[in-house]
Amino acid sequence: MHFITVATRDTDVARAFYVDGLGWQPLLDVPDEILFFQIAPGVTLGLFDTVKFAADMNSTDITGPAGLTLSHNVGSPDEVDRCLAKAAEVGADIVKPGERAAFGGYHGHFRDPNGLIWEVAHNPSWSVDPDGRVRLGLVES
Repeated sequence: MHFITVATRDTDVARAFYVDGLGWQPLLDVPDEILFFQIAPGVTLGLFDTVKFAADMNSTDITGPAGLTLSHNVGSPDEVDRCLAKAAEVGADIVKPGERAAFGGYHGHFRDPNGLIWEVAHNPSWSVDPDGRVRLGLVES
């Protein structure tokens, strides 16, 4: 996977949140249409105006999957809490404050101003090898 594209109700609100609020630098910013951000090596997130997204697909049915979250793994439980606090400071709704997770690590969730839900997690059993292979396991208690 190289692109994750999400229909976004308001690209100006998305820009204010991600660029002005969180300080992300867009790869491409087409006003009133789409914002692209690199979110991982070789992976791009596109926030595409909902009406133009539907037109691009020649469809009005853009309901998409339910229960989608984008997840970001960080280095410590304190960093989870700092990321959640920063997101809230710039307009996110905290869905779930940081807490011990069923997988043994620590995580919380926020909803961006357009409804996209992010998980911020600390899972020290998650890593990426130099060849790109993901290692994932439960945290030993």
